[in-house]
Amino acid sequence: MATAIQKITLSSAQDIPFNKLVLSQSNVRRVKAGVSIDELAESITRRGLIQSLHVRPVLDADGQETGMYEVPAGGRRFRALQLLVKQKRLTKTSKVPCVVSDANADILVDEVSLAENIERAPLHPLDQFRAFQAMREKGMTEEAIAAAFFASVQVVKQRLRLAAVSPSLLDIYAEDGITLEQLMAFTVTNDHARQEQVWESVRNSWQREPYQIRRMLTETAVRASDKRAVFVGIDAYETNGGCVLRDLFQDDDGGWLQDPALLDRLVADKLKASAEAIAGEGWKWIEVAMSFPYGATHGLREIVGTPLDLTADEQATIEALNAECAKLEAEYENADELPDEIDQRLGEIETALASFDERPVHYEPADIAIAGVFVSLDADGTLSIDRGYVRPEDEIANQAGDGEGEEQDGGDDDADYPASPSVQRAVITICGKPAEPEEEDEDDTIKPLPDRLITELTADRTLALRDKLATDPSVAFVAVLHKFCQDVFYGGSQYGFAMEVSVRGTTFHSQPEGLRASVYAKAIEARHDSWRKRLPAKVADLWDGLAALTGPEQAELFAHCASFGVNALYERADRYGGRVSAHSVEQRIAEADRLSLAVGLDMAEAGWRPTVANYLGRVTKPRILEAVREGAGERAAQLIAHLKKGDMATEAERLLAETGWLPEPLRNSGADAESTEADSGEGDEALPDFLDGDDEETNTDDEEERHLAAAE
Repeated sequence: MATAIQKITLSSAQDIPFNKLVLSQSNVRRVKAGVSIDELAESITRRGLIQSLHVRPVLDADGQETGMYEVPAGGRRFRALQLLVKQKRLTKTSKVPCVVSDANADILVDEVSLAENIERAPLHPLDQFRAFQAMREKGMTEEAIAAAFFASVQVVKQRLRLAAVSPSLLDIYAEDGITLEQLMAFTVTNDHARQEQVWESVRNSWQREPYQIRRMLTETAVRASDKRAVFVGIDAYETNGGCVLRDLFQDDDGGWLQDPALLDRLVADKLKASAEAIAGEGWKWIEVAMSFPYGATHGLREIVGTPLDLTADEQATIEALNAECAKLEAEYENADELPDEIDQRLGEIETALASFDERPVHYEPADIAIAGVFVSLDADGTLSIDRGYVRPEDEIANQAGDGEGEEQDGGDDDADYPASPSVQRAVITICGKPAEPEEEDEDDTIKPLPDRLITELTADRTLALRDKLATDPSVAFVAVLHKFCQDVFYGGSQYGFAMEVSVRGTTFHSQPEGLRASVYAKAIEARHDSWRKRLPAKVADLWDGLAALTGPEQAELFAHCASFGVNALYERADRYGGRVSAHSVEQRIAEADRLSLAVGLDMAEAGWRPTVANYLGRVTKPRILEAVREGAGERAAQLIAHLKKGDMATEAERLLAETGWLPEPLRNSGADAESTEADSGEGDEALPDFLDGDDEETNTDDEEERHLAAAE
């Protein structure tokens, strides 16, 4: 015989005046958590009581109902209603929807209270994201949604951005296949196809960290902090139809500009406009480029202009600003902290006064007619204008013109002094390097470094060595004396020496990107400018000017000048004629090592760091792993060994950033340098590994040749 199914009876619902309700002492919720009582009260005011209270009749000593009801489940709602009554926004007799259970039920009120709190299923975050999205689509503004749910507008924007991720990725997130942090990373772009493509690339990889997802999604975009973006301005870029990707979940430094081609065009247009404005000054030529390499002015004569005096109005403005500054400082002299508006005003005054320090420079018309201007961008995105450089051919032409000018009468003035100076524009090279072809079929052998890479690395070392030598006069003096003694007592070739004391200056025909902005390049430039300001303007007065210097000052100037003779540059040797031989390059590097040890040069301390651009992206995977193994340890190398070359190089850059690791061409060879005899052409010298071996071996495999082609 079948067992009859027992039917249940649900508790009845009825409206009970609020003043008939009391909070049960059996309510299990004692610790405050979640939405505050104030916010819940506002929610009830806006939406009404969404969920009824659960109550039981209160019995007297004889077990009879008293007409009062205790609330074992819904205590927070009761307190919110109580607050509304206290604020007189709800009357004491207002009817409250309640579910009334039997006072003599077998179930304890404690059990009812506990069950209500622990059996509720928390809302999945995705449901909240989609709910916000639905309300936005139905007309509610982001501000209205934020006010309705007591959240900030930024939080609402974040939730809406998460809801806008590719639906297929949201489905994976709903099944816990993607973490919330990973989903946040995908919001940096609205391109669903790209989001799905990146997920397919990383879903089965260990490289699924949010920062790696962001990097892959923005690898073709340009940082808002890039000097091109700073120069053009985000507003101008967006006005011209450019899109900016922004990360709402972490500091994105202004975001990413998604259209590099548009940005490059805007940069070119703005640079061109600046050049055209400068052309009106009458210069013979103007070269415009995104940036000029270190040594771009080598061989050019720089015209020294005369700074213009302050005008009466400018002098009056300066006096007024100084008076205002003094007044504010005196007024707040004893204040522990300046008010924000006063601090801001003092900063404005300081900036305004500093603007008068850079005075406009006057150049003679005759100098302008034969000289030119370099227009480029500084590293901070400001316009850089270097006026007054004369090319050697213009010097010769001008001298010839001076000899013939007296005989010309009524001739064509344009032949010598054009009324409209021509603007000679260089190609603006702003675009980044093309992606190097990925090549996975590499063997595990470590091949010699490419010649071009070694040349670029030693260009860094040469410049850093110059900077270091310039700060050590005693070593600089000995280095030059050493070269003099070799010439006088031992004879020998004019080449193959690290100290080229004729101070001809070495031009870096092949140099890494950003060399001009390096720490050591900036230090040399600042030191050079300082000395140039101290020396006489005319060479005829130079002797007396040098004689007026003290001994230590002469030594410092000697070291600075001597440093320009440093040549620690690797060059591919021409064995079949030409001035550079394999032996002379070997001698040069050995001498550079000795000089580097003497001044204590450490390229890591000097500021060089291995990056994808200057090393890691230019060598084979075994070389990258060797670098990580040496700098960060075997475990770090094992963690990236399975990656593709591009990702491996990027991760290696991060792992090696603060390790001080250096590639062989940038290291000091130590005892090897000490044992090298610069005057010996017969000895078997111990050389650095990158110079040890036949030059023909430096012709690497097809992949490295393609890397060289891409770099060039």
